[in-house]
Amino acid sequence: MRAGRFAAAIGALAAAVWLVVGTGLVNYDTLYSLVWGREIVQGRPPDVDVAVAPTPHPLGTLLGVLLSPLSILSHHGVHGDATTTVTLVIAFIALALLGWVVYALGAAWFDPWVGVLGALIILTRQPVLDFGARAYIDIPYVVLVLGALLLETRRPRCGIPVLALLAVAGLIRPEAWLFSVLYVAHLVWAGERDRARIASLVAVAAAGPVLWLLTDWAIAGDPLHSLTGTRDTAQDLGRPTGIGQVPRTAPRRLGEILREPVLLGAIGGLALAWLWLRARVRLALAAGIVSLLAFTLLAAAGLPILGRYLLLPASIGAVLCGVGAFGWRALPEGDRRRRPWAWFGAFVLVLLLVFTPAQVSRIRNLRHALARQDQIQDDLRALVHAPPGLITPGCAPVGVPNHRPVPLLALWLNLEPRLVVSAQERRTARGTYVRPATPTVAHDYILDPRDKDQSVSPPPATFHLVGGNRSWLVYKRCSPDVVVHSGE
Repeated sequence: MRAGRFAAAIGALAAAVWLVVGTGLVNYDTLYSLVWGREIVQGRPPDVDVAVAPTPHPLGTLLGVLLSPLSILSHHGVHGDATTTVTLVIAFIALALLGWVVYALGAAWFDPWVGVLGALIILTRQPVLDFGARAYIDIPYVVLVLGALLLETRRPRCGIPVLALLAVAGLIRPEAWLFSVLYVAHLVWAGERDRARIASLVAVAAAGPVLWLLTDWAIAGDPLHSLTGTRDTAQDLGRPTGIGQVPRTAPRRLGEILREPVLLGAIGGLALAWLWLRARVRLALAAGIVSLLAFTLLAAAGLPILGRYLLLPASIGAVLCGVGAFGWRALPEGDRRRRPWAWFGAFVLVLLLVFTPAQVSRIRNLRHALARQDQIQDDLRALVHAPPGLITPGCAPVGVPNHRPVPLLALWLNLEPRLVVSAQERRTARGTYVRPATPTVAHDYILDPRDKDQSVSPPPATFHLVGGNRSWLVYKRCSPDVVVHSGE
């Protein structure tokens, strides 16, 4: 009964978040995970060496494997529609779980009011909603790590359960490996002397990195493929990286997620709690430091510095802002320290209210951007399955202006990613070329301001316009011996 009520509450919260943002779109990285999972199920090695391929996270690829049979349930013969729909359902459930675990940590560390404000903050941050509505796997990673912190809070030094959650998180992001190593070290330092138990702890802590290396070896033939591939892609795309970029980039990215009032509340909450309720805030401070240290180590290894890599410290910051506003309630009645802390909390709440219209505007802009991109994507889908399908696997390769639409068309057309070609990488002499119908469509859907190349190539001169709609134009030059058909 209790589990049923919890599931219903999470479902209701996920639905509420969906109503706020209006829709969702599966992002580039997760689409590749779905494509690679389908290729594995079909008995083919995943095409992880295509141009601008994302990092093949083991848990993301496993999700693609598990969801690939849903392609047979897709409507109108378009591969992957049911797969992406279920992926988005999982994404919104993950957002709801993020809100719940932030609440639970705030309540466990201090007071339910701390948890309520922390959850409200994290679920109203525009970047968090954006990453969640686009099904980035960073949200489930944060949920797993915060879940491990919650377990440790409720059952100090519980060991294996905490490491098990961190091991699963370590199949999404390697930062979890540092948490595991330091947690084992903490248990040993705290007095753990049973050699068999220590061996078990080490084995579970090592599961994440070992399984990641083995997965890379199995699918790419190189156990370090994720490291080298991600580093190379970051260089090709001109992403900021290197330890020297961390002091300049990380604070700005963290501020973009939380915004000024929350940062102020978090800093004040941490300072006040460290002065007067140190034991209650020690785990939050340690987790925040470890997450930032792991972020710095990855930057030093040549990996990109992206805002979504800071979602974990941002979530802890949301809890600490709740501490700044309501942490005084944990002090005994009559304690003289309650009054100055309560005054600071009132100031934080006033600031949050003053900045609420700006936050509402950001969410409104996000809702508009998602709706616009969803409409453009629907128009692209219409060219795949509306009879007669203008974009078909029978007239391959399929050319696109840049790498953004590659995994989506590969999923829909049941093609290997190498048969959907970015014109920025190479031009094709025959096949299909799909081009945005207007510069506005290109700007709203396929161009990323962080990309070095902002061009949209015209179709090859020998290709002929065969049709299109308000968002896309389709050009073709098929081989004589190829029969173009409308899907599989």
